[in-house]
Amino acid sequence: MQISEFKLSKVLVALGGNLTSEVGPPLTTLKFALATIRMRTARLLNASRFFITPCFPAGMGPDYINAVVMFDFGGNPEDLLKLLHEIEALFGRRRDSRWGGRVLDLDLLAFGTQIFPSLEEYAKWHNLPMSDQLKQAPIEMILPHPRIQNRAFVLKPLMDINPHWEHPVSGLTVTEMYANLSEGDREGISTVAEQ
Repeated sequence: MQISEFKLSKVLVALGGNLTSEVGPPLTTLKFALATIRMRTARLLNASRFFITPCFPAGMGPDYINAVVMFDFGGNPEDLLKLLHEIEALFGRRRDSRWGGRVLDLDLLAFGTQIFPSLEEYAKWHNLPMSDQLKQAPIEMILPHPRIQNRAFVLKPLMDINPHWEHPVSGLTVTEMYANLSEGDREGISTVAEQ
């Protein structure tokens, strides 16, 4: 099936990095990655500002630069995930460790209103305790991303571009999810001065 046969879906992708790549420091890498996404999809609708966020888990490396983009995609989630992995590889991303430092991380947050592969599988990963998250990773893609509601480094940039977006499972808006974060989580993020 050709991509043109698919209906366009509005997707959300988080960008992050905290290590220097061949093109430069994290901010430069993210700007190049954003340009590459724009070139490869030709449909970039909106991009947030860049934000400095503390490394998670704490003490695992230098602070991150993060952003979120929204665009229409004319394929299926697997096609998009493959494209995101190709772009990560262009910038030297290696998948050596879970939550380790990286030159570029592109996370598919949401693909329209799809819940994938099932609500039960989503709930399993959404409810996984933090101690188990450090040791386990899903074999298949989970949509929406099961940690959106817990991550200030995702929600703050999302507030920039689509504060009224509703989570496909909880029905909460970005504004509501961001308000539910602790004050400490919200205060730990700042905009990059030079955009």
